[in-house]
Amino acid sequence: MRIEYWLNGEHRVDEVDGSRRLLDYLREDLGLTGTKEGCGEGECGACTVLLDNKAVHACLTMVGQLQGRSLTTIEGLEKNGELDRLQQTFIRNGAIQCGFCSPGMILSAKALLMENPNPSDEEIRMAIAGNICRCSGYREIRAAIREAADSAREEAEE
Repeated sequence: MRIEYWLNGEHRVDEVDGSRRLLDYLREDLGLTGTKEGCGEGECGACTVLLDNKAVHACLTMVGQLQGRSLTTIEGLEKNGELDRLQQTFIRNGAIQCGFCSPGMILSAKALLMENPNPSDEEIRMAIAGNICRCSGYREIRAAIREAADSAREEAEE
């Protein structure tokens, strides 16, 4: 099938098997390997991407669902050689650890902050509840998200 969509801000038109998993299409066809496969069942969050600015599991999303929509992967957050604010705060707070869950965790947090730029601690916990991290214990991850929200708010107030 022919699909037309936006990938990381760039318009694309591709011939694809619409019933194929988005995760496989991203990694195998487009070479966007930042999106990871963990469980393949939508339980771990490692494959989280943004579809129309909402966090979705690429392992449960079919390529045909891209039609007319906007897709953001971890590779799309960096702009003009500068990491996204969330990527920077994850690094600063030691929230990266092994890095396997980081792309999905960052994109889940990005979806939260786009919808709610001033989340409570409970809202941060809920936003990343579908993402499993085996390294950090989540404290550093929550601190990184809080720092990104606070710095964005401070910047907006200036």
